[in-house]
Amino acid sequence: MNIKLKNKFLYFDKYKIKCAIGKRGITSKKIEGDEKTPKGTFTFISIFYRKDRIPRLKALLKKNVIKKNIGWCDDTRSKYYNRLIKVPFKKSAEKLWLKENIYDVIIVINYNLKPVIKNKGSAIFLHIAKKNYRATKGCIAISRDNMFFLASKINNKTKIIIH
Repeated sequence: MNIKLKNKFLYFDKYKIKCAIGKRGITSKKIEGDEKTPKGTFTFISIFYRKDRIPRLKALLKKNVIKKNIGWCDDTRSKYYNRLIKVPFKKSAEKLWLKENIYDVIIVINYNLKPVIKNKGSAIFLHIAKKNYRATKGCIAISRDNMFFLASKINNKTKIIIH
């Protein structure tokens, strides 16, 4: 299955799903902190979810439970840049355990992971959208219901094509 992102919608099969993207649009020259969504074709790696809020998640990708002590390193000087880490962390990192629900389910997009290139962008996820589909810092965000639906469909061969 391929998912295409175009004009703030995800398209696959016969479905059209509204989404939010990076505040500054889409780019083929992504850099850390630019608030842009990376352009290209990517696979998905795994799913992280809040088991305290979602006891059972139907998913085809490898599932990981979000715990209070995990985050994602966004410090370009760190050897852990764009990697899952434990928090608190001496360098800059994004916490995955949040009060708001946007990270209740996170699908990791295989962007800048193998190999990791410093300053090319980190923590690019498919996650739950904020109210009114407010723009992200570079991720793709969809409604909670659509997240559950896609989580049950996406596997490690699924590609997302971002235009």
